[in-house]
Amino acid sequence: MRLYACPVCDARLYFHNSLCGACGANVSYNDSEDAFVTGVGSCANVNEIGCNWVGDAASDNLCHSCQMTDVIPDLAVVPNRELWADGEAAKRWVLANLARWGWFGSEDEGSLPSFEFKSEQTSVGSEHVTMGHASGVITLNVAEADDAIRVRNREMLDEDYRTMLGHLRHELAHFLHDRLSAEEPDFPQAFRELFGDERADYGEALERHYSDGPPQGWEMSFITPYASAHPHEDWAETVAHLMHLTDIVDTAESVDLSWHTTSERPGDAYATTKSVPLIRSAVDLGLALNQVNRAMGLSDLYPFVLNDAVRTKLAFAHHWLNRKARR
Repeated sequence: MRLYACPVCDARLYFHNSLCGACGANVSYNDSEDAFVTGVGSCANVNEIGCNWVGDAASDNLCHSCQMTDVIPDLAVVPNRELWADGEAAKRWVLANLARWGWFGSEDEGSLPSFEFKSEQTSVGSEHVTMGHASGVITLNVAEADDAIRVRNREMLDEDYRTMLGHLRHELAHFLHDRLSAEEPDFPQAFRELFGDERADYGEALERHYSDGPPQGWEMSFITPYASAHPHEDWAETVAHLMHLTDIVDTAESVDLSWHTTSERPGDAYATTKSVPLIRSAVDLGLALNQVNRAMGLSDLYPFVLNDAVRTKLAFAHHWLNRKARR
């Protein structure tokens, strides 16, 4: 994520800011300009969940991001409001990232995803929430914004990484696959040649994965065990990691962080069409940050190994998703 400037005094602003700490100006993020502005109406959810984007008068003063949310959790139950706010903050972050590739922003005339933020805890009792993507609808369990619950789930599922950002990137990858398949004639066949035929029975594949686990030697071809379950999940895991890697490089460049890399560092991680240097510099950055985390007794920031097969998939995804630079 890049850094921003106050439109009044030019002081540094961060993506989550709604107030300039230097001059005290009330600011809002304008997603169509990728900049902070002042003197405009804020999103109707500014007081509800702290949304700091510009509101749209034609859509009940909801911002572009909040307009995509169709279902919210039962706010009569504590702490659903706080968890929903955290989920929406992660959604705004991911949407701002994807807009720099040309997706879901003001220049994108294609279909947009819709989001359902649900909670297992409601005022009339507990209900089961299945997270996932189906027909353009992304369902998220707001409990995943709770650190304790997320760590419990990560350990139960033997995962190396689990965050709300990660969930959003993964599920949005499924939606992006649908968009690419519908809008890019050459994409489906190119996808199948590398990832496999996504028309294989999805339910049977997941049932087999959860009963038998990943195939022996999955590490040679897939970025995570779950990616080996089905071509759809291989794509979603790969794209989520491409988003992770692009964003950490972009953020490091924004704060003038220097790190040793065997490759050319991209000037703009979201504008470059050079996939290999982007991936290499991101891996080198991840290794450096892992060492920093270890110095504090923390888990590795990026605990993944990217072999040649995985890097080929990442480069493929980068080619198709970075449509703004590609065109």
